Amino acid sequence: MSPADPSAVQAQMRDRWQRGAAGWGRRADAVQEMGLPVSVWMIDQLELQAGQRVLELACGPGDTGFLAAEQVKPGGIVIETDASEPMLGVAKGRARDLGATNVEFRRMELEWLDFPTASIDAILCRWGLMFVLDPGSSLTEMRRVLKPGGRLSLAVWDRPELNPWATIPTRALVELGHAEPPDPSVPGMFSLADPERLKELLESAGLTDVVVEALELDRNDRGVDEYIKATLDLSAPFAEVRDSLSAEQWREVEQRVAELAAPFLSGGRLRFPTRTLVASASA
Repeated sequence: MSPADPSAVQAQMRDRWQRGAAGWGRRADAVQEMGLPVSVWMIDQLELQAGQRVLELACGPGDTGFLAAEQVKPGGIVIETDASEPMLGVAKGRARDLGATNVEFRRMELEWLDFPTASIDAILCRWGLMFVLDPGSSLTEMRRVLKPGGRLSLAVWDRPELNPWATIPTRALVELGHAEPPDPSVPGMFSLADPERLKELLESAGLTDVVVEALELDRNDRGVDEYIKATLDLSAPFAEVRDSLSAEQWREVEQRVAELAAPFLSGGRLRFPTRTLVASASA
């Protein structure tokens, strides 16, 4: 598969999210805890009111949208969407557990939003836009469905060197010859890590009052073993490689991950620097 084949790239990403949904379900509480400052920042930017219609894109476990659902009561609704049906299943289960009743769920791609023009009051998209083949077109679609004066808030990951928790497993695989270096031409976790580019994309989509900031987060794990288990749950590509290796090869991977993570080990816990970009804008 080459980057020139966008349908194949998209199909591969969708397949990985579908197969990774169970792991995200197991780690949903930890993801919620780490991402809570991001969700709170995003919700604050929307200035939500009772009765509004909110859209969360690439919702994953749905935590940010559930926070919004509380703020638009009574009479308001949050529509949770994701390209992965199994991931929507995770979000539905969490909605039941939380008693979130003013929430709907729809399978939907970020590239084309099945809503009438000017029908949505606010949009949320936490850590989803960087996986889109054409983020500019996706933002234009968001602008289209927002009502005049509607608000958008989103988050993407900052540069790789500022998020070693995310790069160490791949680095270990590459160094040991079990994976190729990430292809920068393919959408991925860090493809929107340039704040100036992100701001330009938002403005080019016709959005105004654009704000882009960086947030420091707290990512820590109970030692290397737990860190590797969490990565296997949350990273389908990492899990794919593990399944293809012999027991001896996998032990080498574990050892190399431990070596790379050692500088972040303190008191039996791994404490990683973590940084995300957050952005807001108006229609």
